[in-house]
Amino acid sequence: MSSNKKYWKSVEELNENSSIVETLRNNEFVEEIPTDEFLSDKEALSSSSTTRRDFLKYVGFTTAAATLAACEGPVHKSIPYVLQPEQIVPGVADYYATSMFDGFDFANLLVKTREGRPIKIENNTIAGAKFAANARVHASVLSLYDSMRLKRTKVAQKDATWQEADLKIKASLADAKAKGGQIVLLTNTLASPSTEKLIAEFIAKNPTAKHVVYDAVSESAALDAFETVFGERALVDYDFSKANTIVSLDADFLGDWQGGSFGSGYAKGRIPQAGKMSKHYQFEANMTLSGAAADKRVPMTIANQKQALVKIYNIITGSAVSTRKVDGEDVIIRAAQQLKAAGSKGLLVSGIQDKNAQLLVLAINQALVSEAFSTIGTRQIRKGSNEKVAQLVADMNAGSVHTLIMSGVNPVYTLADSAKFVSGLKKVKLSAAFSLREDETASITTIAVPAPHYLESWNDLMLTKGTYSLTQPTIRPLFSSKQFQEGLLSWIGNSADYYDYIKANAASYTNGASWNQTLHDGVAVGTSAGASASSADYAGAANALAQSKPSNGFELVLYTKTGLGDGQQANNPWLQEFPDPITRVAWDNYVTVSKADADALKLDNNIVANGGLNGSYAILTVNGIKLENVPVIVQPGQAKGTLGMALGYGKKVGLKEEMQVGLNAYAFYSGFNNLQSATIVAASGEHEFACVQSQKTLMGRGDIIKETTLEIFNTQDAKEWNTVPMVSLDHKEVPATSVDLWDSFDRSVGHHFNLSIDLNACTGCGACVIACHAENNVPVVGKSEIRRSRDMHWLRIDRYYSSEETFTEDNEKKENFDGLFGKKGSLGGFGEMESAADNPQVAFQPVMCQHCNHAPCETVCPVAATSHGRQGQNQMAYNRCVGTRYCANNCPYKVRRFNWFLYNGNDEFDFHMNDDLGRMVINPDVNVRSRGVMEKCSMCIQKTQLTILTAKREGREVAVNEFQTACSAACSTGAMVFGDVNNKEDQVAKLAEDKRMYHLLESVGTKPNVFYHVKVRNT
Repeated sequence: MSSNKKYWKSVEELNENSSIVETLRNNEFVEEIPTDEFLSDKEALSSSSTTRRDFLKYVGFTTAAATLAACEGPVHKSIPYVLQPEQIVPGVADYYATSMFDGFDFANLLVKTREGRPIKIENNTIAGAKFAANARVHASVLSLYDSMRLKRTKVAQKDATWQEADLKIKASLADAKAKGGQIVLLTNTLASPSTEKLIAEFIAKNPTAKHVVYDAVSESAALDAFETVFGERALVDYDFSKANTIVSLDADFLGDWQGGSFGSGYAKGRIPQAGKMSKHYQFEANMTLSGAAADKRVPMTIANQKQALVKIYNIITGSAVSTRKVDGEDVIIRAAQQLKAAGSKGLLVSGIQDKNAQLLVLAINQALVSEAFSTIGTRQIRKGSNEKVAQLVADMNAGSVHTLIMSGVNPVYTLADSAKFVSGLKKVKLSAAFSLREDETASITTIAVPAPHYLESWNDLMLTKGTYSLTQPTIRPLFSSKQFQEGLLSWIGNSADYYDYIKANAASYTNGASWNQTLHDGVAVGTSAGASASSADYAGAANALAQSKPSNGFELVLYTKTGLGDGQQANNPWLQEFPDPITRVAWDNYVTVSKADADALKLDNNIVANGGLNGSYAILTVNGIKLENVPVIVQPGQAKGTLGMALGYGKKVGLKEEMQVGLNAYAFYSGFNNLQSATIVAASGEHEFACVQSQKTLMGRGDIIKETTLEIFNTQDAKEWNTVPMVSLDHKEVPATSVDLWDSFDRSVGHHFNLSIDLNACTGCGACVIACHAENNVPVVGKSEIRRSRDMHWLRIDRYYSSEETFTEDNEKKENFDGLFGKKGSLGGFGEMESAADNPQVAFQPVMCQHCNHAPCETVCPVAATSHGRQGQNQMAYNRCVGTRYCANNCPYKVRRFNWFLYNGNDEFDFHMNDDLGRMVINPDVNVRSRGVMEKCSMCIQKTQLTILTAKREGREVAVNEFQTACSAACSTGAMVFGDVNNKEDQVAKLAEDKRMYHLLESVGTKPNVFYHVKVRNT
């Protein structure tokens, strides 16, 4: 029987509030060990006979003792509930289904909450919830805890109450109604049937009112074309899984083109099954995610793409519209012929912002009778009208707008000619903005109302026609916020709250499902009739497009980066530190230039001594607007004569100083056209980039990215295209996989976790990177630390370029090296292979800790801080680690991160971990690491153990495919699959037996628990 007697060493210990006792309890070493005296005495060191074993003991123990005070974490005493809420069980997560739409990004989600606070975004995988979270949606949970949010209502830039603001708005509306003054509601695309009904009721009560929809990044050309043909202002929800031949002209459908979220369908056709996979042609100016994934990519100016589109239209429809000859004509004709041969299995998409071009897209897909093109279930996520926004600005400047009420827009930042909007705003009698932050627009309006985050709000959404989604709050509003819809209810004299209003409307859209069922599932799927096409002048559109002329000077193509999108979340440090998938640069936007143009303009990039990337500055001029000191990235694959620049940067108002990075390219977004004529000249100075990947090419390292062609994949044995490296054993060549340096353990009992990564399905979107940040409390280190190669990403996505036109030609060149010197010498040859081709092939490879069964890190740790678990995970005991970094030196995959500083609660790192509000996002299941330790991917051990314990508590076995990591759960394309290889029903166990499976650096003999699948190209 155990004893509960209390023993003490001194009477002082009986005093629980004694500061002396508390100090002694928290310090293992009462007296400081005089290590500095020993180390500083050179004579004592030189005369000592310390053995290597003693030295390692010293490193593992004495250094830890000496630095304990510097490394120990702060102690926080928790305060328990006085009355515990019944719904909350401490230590147990609750999940709520919701949907997100901010006018740019959208997704069907599950929100993980702990003790009443949202901490993680997950994908809702229920039937009908087809839109997965991208990197920005995953990061949006951190934006909830943004300390720069607008916290209280302001009237004339002074703190006020909502009641005061409400009275002023009502008075202005009454005055406008009496005088016949124009009332304008300026919002982003709402996609909310209840909100749109509310606005209709508001306009009915205020006959002089109108609703103007404004998308910061316009899709008006595609909307106008679809409305002309089908009579509905919407976008096609393309199903890429039904296309065998895909031709894209400047449509980055794996990025943000028409809202994105096409990656899942695309990936289904890219994994070779039964010897088949889709064929993808990409014609584009900037190097994009879609271009990187294409089987055949052709760099091409937008002017030439317009000609290419007409040529394809001629071949598909049998028309004979005259066009001029362009470079790459043979590829255009081949693509068009294959598209026509594919028939209903063909698909053409285009991002050219020209109504005539978008009309031809509709004509071609109708002629093909494309299965991937359907007018049933159209997208409702873009409704903006360029003409109506331009008319509003003109009306404001004419003094005809009496009251302007804005929600979800920031035109002072996003309009190209924002000065006209500002001057017009001064002529409006009352302006009000519902905004998350006191941004460029809210800071100069008469009234600024703090809007709630979507995780604090009720709403309904119709992202596609026929689907109905609900947004529900997962936390009480953090500030005195007020929804735009609550304002509308007040202004029409409706005393109901918005929740009741939505609930009353929901029955019209839920297809018979109850309110509670819809709220539980997050989405209800109904039926939608397809829009019928009317006649359109396609021939006239083709002729008009064929007459288009190349622009004078350079073509500037504006785009949105995977990290920041349209810039709404510019104050989100996770997104600022997210490396761009193509350039691998964080904390910046820049102008991209082809190598040929860069040489002619005397612009360059170079890697400096500390591994950082530096680049030239340029002066960029568009329509008389000049931007100076624009950083330059020399981008392989950029079409000659074109430039690229990302929108969403350069915000200055309502952001922390650290986030005020980059330049505002919206200043160039004249006429809402992403194509502008520009001039560029070199400027003095050099810009310092935060680039996480210095190597530019694969440089013939074919054992890292293994790839083959579909023809070879179908006709040759796997050992020919998925070669196993050979090593020498007893002077004989044997497969490296057959040799072990260490004795192996029997891992067939219990769970054994593996992670599969399919290089064919990975698009480089980065959702997994942000999900890993959120799940594992990965700190943000800032631009200067990134430049020192001190990024803390547990998961990185390496991007490789080919040196020749293809990786196959790279390998051929490498294999034909003969000797050291000369044209075929390996010294000069490998040097040449460090430079990417003008139009390189691209490959993405996610890399995290490989959790080796024969882990080289484990054998060199002097304090056994890293060890191997029974279930295959390489584990870290942070409180044992003394930061020798031997493990990092011994890791062939370079996936370990040294925690140089205390990032939590440190003024030097003023990101989310430096304020109490930002720290609310921290996952309590994962400790926040202190400085001086190594950290890395844990294969989400907290998630795997929770799955096991949940099954045990429920008295069942773990279900098939139930295990997940943060990255595998976030991956919408199926590129990452996690599970238990000892359960032969798990998908990962079947993938481990696939003939495309290989391990990274198999010749090293580390026996990883992460494996990859050979990339197959349909060339």
